[in-house]
Formats: sequence, structure tokens, C-alpha cells
Amino acid sequence: MTAPPLVGEALGEAGASGPPAGLPDVAGLGVRGALGYLVDCNNMTDDASPIICMPMVFNSTDSDEQIGPLMQKVVSIVVPLIFLAIVVVGLIGNALVVLVVAANQQMRSTTNLLIINLAVADLLFIVFCVPFTGTDYALTFWPLGDTWCKIVQYLIVVTSMASVYTLVLMSLDRFLAVVYPISSMTYRTERNASIAILVMWWIILVISIPAYIQHGVVHYNYDETDNSHCIFLQVDDHIRPDGYSVFTFRIWFFVFAYVLPLMAIVGLYLFMLTRLWHGVAPGGRVSADSRRGKKRVTRMVVVVVAIFATCWAPIQVILVLKSMDLYLINQYTLVLQIFSQVLAYMNSCVNPILYAFLSENFRKAFWKVVSCGTPQQLPEQRNGRLLAEKSTRTTATTTRANGSSLDIL
Repeated sequence: MTAPPLVGEALGEAGASGPPAGLPDVAGLGVRGALGYLVDCNNMTDDASPIICMPMVFNSTDSDEQIGPLMQKVVSIVVPLIFLAIVVVGLIGNALVVLVVAANQQMRSTTNLLIINLAVADLLFIVFCVPFTGTDYALTFWPLGDTWCKIVQYLIVVTSMASVYTLVLMSLDRFLAVVYPISSMTYRTERNASIAILVMWWIILVISIPAYIQHGVVHYNYDETDNSHCIFLQVDDHIRPDGYSVFTFRIWFFVFAYVLPLMAIVGLYLFMLTRLWHGVAPGGRVSADSRRGKKRVTRMVVVVVAIFATCWAPIQVILVLKSMDLYLINQYTLVLQIFSQVLAYMNSCVNPILYAFLSENFRKAFWKVVSCGTPQQLPEQRNGRLLAEKSTRTTATTTRANGSSLDIL
């Protein structure tokens, strides 16, 4: 979630005070703007270079002067195409996750409700973040006005936080299922899961309001061209004395939307995995089938959380460093930042791929949907039909306690 790679801001903020020619302080330049300044500054002498060039570091070789314009052109084309692929894969994949659960009444469970919520958060992130960031890479101006700029930045923060706190709820659900398999049955219900999800969204919608207030469109002129970008309205003594602290905003977001939720998840799993692998719960000894089911579901949740943390770590660290003026801008660090942003955005489309490859339940439910209600039976299902019909009430109770046998995970 520091701030997430906000539209424009994730590219080449050059923290200079009092820049010339109407250039806004710490302008959230689009990729053409950032690379354009990089190329121009690289070709200037120390005496002629403007203040905005100060945080930029160059290698003044002929090859660098040739690489700059080429990099500017390639990135402004390639990165939007990558974002387009993320949008297509993410929309199809996450929509299928929602459809599979919605179309299978027997798949309604606390775990699957949380999976749906994660898919919805990813869908909203894809719709309200990725396309506009891709536009900002390709253009030197923000075409949608100040109000939509504020809405986009607000929803980026909201959906990003919704994703990570859904992972917290999923980890808490696993914790209760493993550590308190019997007693947690009374409160690990669909109703309580729905209430928890609604409360989570309400809190996030409220605490994210500063993101709406503190962003806006800034216009400036550079190289006789009118430019505008949707950026964080950082305080500046010369042009924006009533602005806001980007350091405070980034640190707040880094702590509450990345560090604290991941710490909570790690704490839950450290305690839970101890009980899980020992195979004993407070309610008594658990069957071998129950242990295998819990390990399977818990392993998948760990994979989803680990991938989220890995995808978002680089851009989070970079944005914190930038807010502290510790991230120098050159052609290499700019590419690193662009790569980090692409990696973070890819997380919004990777979960459905994980389910498809690692979850047999998801594959069976998917084929049931596409085959108009005829479930796909595996050989072991056909051979074991008689045994399944002899399942006892105790087995059913155990299954419910540890998560539905039809959980996506």
C-alpha cells in the first residue's frame, strides 16, 4: 500500500525547491516528462542546468545520450501495453473467481467469502488504477480533470488497503480454524464474515479520505508545452505553502497498509503453524484427514500472502526513500522504479492464476460452471462414491470446523 505507486507520482519526482518556468515542486511527472527532463539535464552543463536537475545523476557518455531518448520512447509504449495485459488478465481471472463461487451455492463458506472480497478489491484496483497509470506513462498531461484525479487516487488507496486487510481476515480465519477448530464453529459463519468485510470497507473508506484531499491536478509549462499531472500536493514555500507533507502521507501508508498488516499475518501464522504441524488443537486430537485439509488451505493462504508482500515490497521501499529525498533519479533508478510499479500491479491479477494451478476445488467448480452445471468427476471421485455416501456425521462436523471441502483454496 508510504503511498502506492500513485498515478504519475511513481515516476521521477524530482524534489527541488523553487524550480523555474512554472514547473511545480516535486512534480509527479509522467514517464515522458520524467525521461524528457532526464535527457535534457544530461545534455546540459552544470552552469546551465536548472534546479530540477539537481537530484538527477548522469553518466555523461555518448551512449547515455543516445539511450535516454530511446528509453523515453520505448517505456511510453511498452509499459502501457504491459498494463493492458494486466487489465485483461486481471478482469477475466478475478471475474471468474467471483462467478465460480456465486454460481455454486455449496461453495458458500467464510473462506470463499473472503476470496470473493479479495477478487472484488483486485477488480476495483484494476479498473480505477492500472488504466490511468498506463495513460500517465503515455501522456505528458492529465486528461480527466481535478475531481477525477482525486477520486482515482482515493480509490487506489482504498482498494490497495482492502486487499491487504482481506489477507489479514483470511489469516485470522485460518488461525481460528486451526487453533480452535471446534469452538470457532459458532462464530466462523458466513454472516459474521460478511459483517467483518463490511466493517473493514467502512473503516478503510473513512481513513483514506486524506488521499482525496491531498491530491490534485497541477499545470505547468515546460519547453513551450503545457503539461499537467495528477500528483500529491506537497507543501512548497514558493508555490504551495498550504500543501501537505508527502513524508507523513507515505510513512502513514507504509505503516498501516503494509508493515502492520503483514506483522499481524506473520504473528498469526507463527502461532498457528506450531499447532498445525503438531496436529493437536485445544479441542482435542484432530484426524489425519483434517490435518491434511488444514495444511492444504493454510499453505495456499501463505503463498497468496507471500506473493503480495513480495510484489509490493520494492515500490513501497522506493516511495519511502523518495519521500526522504534518498532516491536519486537517473536512467537506471527510473527503470527500477517502473519495474517495481509493474510488479506491484501484477499482484492484482496473479491470485486467480494461483487458484487455477494449485486448487483442485477451483478447477472442478470452474468446469462445472462452463459445462452448465455438470460437475467434472475425477477417477478417484467415481471410485470412492460408495465410501463418500458412508461418511458419518462426525466427519461432516470436522469438515465444517476446518473449512468447507469445497473451499476455493
